[in-house]
Amino acid sequence: MAEPQRICVVGPGTQFLSGVTYYTYSLTAALERAGYRTSAILIRSLVPKRLYPGRARVGKDLTGLRLPTDVRHVDGIDWYWGWSLILALRLLWTERPEILVLQWWTGAVLHTYLFLSIAARMLGAEVVIEFHEAQDVGEAELPFVARYMNLFGRWLLRLSAAQIAHSQFDRDLIRSRYRLNGGVALVPHAGYDYLPVRRPIRCAPPGAINILYFGVIRPFKGVEDLVRAFDALSSGEGRFWLTVVGETWEGWDLPSRLIVASLHSDRITFVNRYVTDDEAAGHFAGADVVVLPYHRSSSSGPLQIAMSKGLPVVVAKVGGLVEATARYSGAVLVEPDDPASLAEGIRRASVFVGRHFDGVSSWADTARGYSDVFNGIGR
Repeated sequence: MAEPQRICVVGPGTQFLSGVTYYTYSLTAALERAGYRTSAILIRSLVPKRLYPGRARVGKDLTGLRLPTDVRHVDGIDWYWGWSLILALRLLWTERPEILVLQWWTGAVLHTYLFLSIAARMLGAEVVIEFHEAQDVGEAELPFVARYMNLFGRWLLRLSAAQIAHSQFDRDLIRSRYRLNGGVALVPHAGYDYLPVRRPIRCAPPGAINILYFGVIRPFKGVEDLVRAFDALSSGEGRFWLTVVGETWEGWDLPSRLIVASLHSDRITFVNRYVTDDEAAGHFAGADVVVLPYHRSSSSGPLQIAMSKGLPVVVAKVGGLVEATARYSGAVLVEPDDPASLAEGIRRASVFVGRHFDGVSSWADTARGYSDVFNGIGR
C-alpha cells in the first residue's frame, strides 16, 4: 500500500486560547481520521503577554482539547522564537511533510509563518494557507500593522501553492486584500462537536426563553444592540431572559454599562470572562435561542457550536454568516446594527424553541474539501 500523504498543520495552541485553537485541533484530528500522516506545530506564546487583550487568563486550564495520540506535535513556537523555533524545525526535518497547512487569523504570526514556509519549501513541501480572517479588524486599524501586512503578507502568499476560505464573501475579500489572481478554494467551516455533554447552566426560570450570546465582546460584535433589543422585548412582555457570556476586549464596556443600566437587569445573566469548555457546554445546553448580532464577521465559532447542537439562531446578515447558515433551517437573519430588526428576529426565532435543526457541515466534509485542494496542487 502507498504511504499516507504527510501533512503538518500549524495553528494556535491552548496557551493563548481562541476559536482558531479549536479549529486547529479539530482539523488536525479530521485529517488524521481521513488517513493522512498528520503532525502539528502549535503557536504557544502568540505575542508578549502584556500586549494581549485577554492577558489575565493566558495559560489557564480552560479546555480539555487534546490532539490525537498518533499526531506528533510541538507545543510550541513563541513569538520571540528562541529554542522553540529549533524544536519546530526539528519536527519538520524528521516528519518531512509534503504539505504545510497554515491557519491564518492574525498578523502576529506572520514572521513565524514566513520562516516555517521557507523552511518547508527548502525541504520540498508545498504550503497551503487557510484564512479565518483576511486580517484581524483591530490590527487593520493600526497604520503600521496594515503596511506590514501589505508587504510581508504578499510574500507569504507567494510561497503558498493554494489558499482556502470558508465562504465566497471571504474569497472575494482575500483576493481583493492581497491582489490574488488565482483561485481560492472554498471549504465551509464545520460544526464544532468538541464540547462535553453537561447539565444546563441556566438562571432563566422555567417557561422563560433564554437568549444566549456567547463569545468575545468587541466593538464589532454588536452586543450593545442585543441588550437594547432585549430591553425593547422585555418592556412589552416578560417571557425572555438574556444570558451574555464573554470576555471584554479593547476596553469595549458599552455592553456592560447597558446591562447595569437596563430596567430589566434582574432578567440578565452576565458572565464577563472566558469560560471553560465545561461551562460553555452548560450555557449552550441551557440556551433556547443563540443570538449573534455582529456588525461584521468572516465566520463564527459560536455559530458553529449552536448549529451543531441544533439550536435556533438569530444572526446578522454580514460577511460569511449568510452562507454559513444557508442550509440551516433554524436560522433567522436580521439587519446588522439594528436593535429593532434584532428584536423582531428574536420574536420570530422564539417559535422554534424546543425544535432540533440539521444542516451543519461535518469535519469529514472538511477533510474531503482539503483532499480536493491537496490533489489539485501541481496540476
